[in-house]
Amino acid sequence: MQRFWTGASASGPPGIARAKGLHIWDTAGKRYIDVTSGPIAVNIGHGNEHVLAAMREQAEQFCFAYPSNFESERSTELSQRLAALAGPGLECAFYVSSGSEAVEKCLQFARRAAMARGDAKRYKVISRNPSYHGSTRATMALSADPGYAPYLEGYPSAILVPAPSSYRPPEGASALEHAMQCAEALRARIVECGPESVLAFIMEPVMGFCGGADSAPPEYYRRVREICDEFGVLLVYDEIVSSAGRTGTFLACDRWPGARPDLAILAKGLGGGYTPLSAFLAPAQLVDAVAGAGGFHVGHTHKAHPLACAVGLAVLDVTMQERLVDNAAAMGEYLRARLRAIQQCNPLVGDVRGLGLLNAVEIVADRDSKRMLPRELDVVGRIQALARDEGLLIYGRRTHAGKFGDWIMVSPPLIATRADIDEMTDALERCLAAYRGELAPLR
Repeated sequence: MQRFWTGASASGPPGIARAKGLHIWDTAGKRYIDVTSGPIAVNIGHGNEHVLAAMREQAEQFCFAYPSNFESERSTELSQRLAALAGPGLECAFYVSSGSEAVEKCLQFARRAAMARGDAKRYKVISRNPSYHGSTRATMALSADPGYAPYLEGYPSAILVPAPSSYRPPEGASALEHAMQCAEALRARIVECGPESVLAFIMEPVMGFCGGADSAPPEYYRRVREICDEFGVLLVYDEIVSSAGRTGTFLACDRWPGARPDLAILAKGLGGGYTPLSAFLAPAQLVDAVAGAGGFHVGHTHKAHPLACAVGLAVLDVTMQERLVDNAAAMGEYLRARLRAIQQCNPLVGDVRGLGLLNAVEIVADRDSKRMLPRELDVVGRIQALARDEGLLIYGRRTHAGKFGDWIMVSPPLIATRADIDEMTDALERCLAAYRGELAPLR
């Protein structure tokens, strides 16, 4: 359960003293490996000197400038850099502070664009089950997690379609067959809703906190693109977790030619954990249409914050100059090989999946049947505690109260080396072996 931040507590986590690279030290002097980059945010590691210098330089000049009063060179430069990296069709950026805000602003922009094009009847947004898009009320509704129900009383129900599962497709269907069934379910849902009323379809191309690094075959993304084109529906990729080089390409969608989104949402690794920073990217054609129809006057106090944009630029500098996108691809292959070796020795490891350095391990009671462990065991919580004893900080989740499995993320910063991966997987193997030993009397 998330604590309210009322100060130090004996039952809470330890105090943090310092952090550098992949490592964090608590106030007692214990060192931890940041196995999951915080919540998949610290892409370039902690304490990078280039970023800290850029932060200091910008702060000495000015920290804040509201966009309606001043144009900040840093936000303009960051937009240009992101446009070059994201490629054609994603030329313009709108900056806010969190992934939840970016999803909200992106869909507000999509609505404004529909109105500018004369499609004012379009307002419905379709999302997937399972999915995770944020923690505001609107993004909770899109996320389809039953745990959010208490916060959504009286709020319109989400319009959902199934998300494909590479590990748990329906009995008798292959992962590809299941994925294509899910794509056709989207088409059927658009028809059911009335195509003229459907504004957008939003999805995570690689699942983050709803499905533990799961993704679909390329054919799924291409078919979804075709369906959205058929009905004039905007395709929105929530790449809050999977962007900024995390999956071994700058955007995860770069892996699937012919399946580019109309709008893309970035966060987490964009600011690298150094500052709150998020953005959605849009095509210049849509931005021009909105500008010609009166503009998009929906903002936040800290939109396009100069200090945040300066940090974002510095994070991009490190990412590209140190070839961290390529490192994510290469080290991701090595990491999954090490995790699969653990899987061969420990029957609790049901699945190892991921792209680049966005990876997850699914924990099961029985690998052959894929049967899940009982919910009352708090599988993820116990593994996290054992991992902390081993000096590992990991993020995990029981998706939708266990309906879609228990998994832990293994997604270190993009600076990870083979030696780093060896150290963390050796410790993770000990941790999972200890958990298997704890479960033995219960079997």
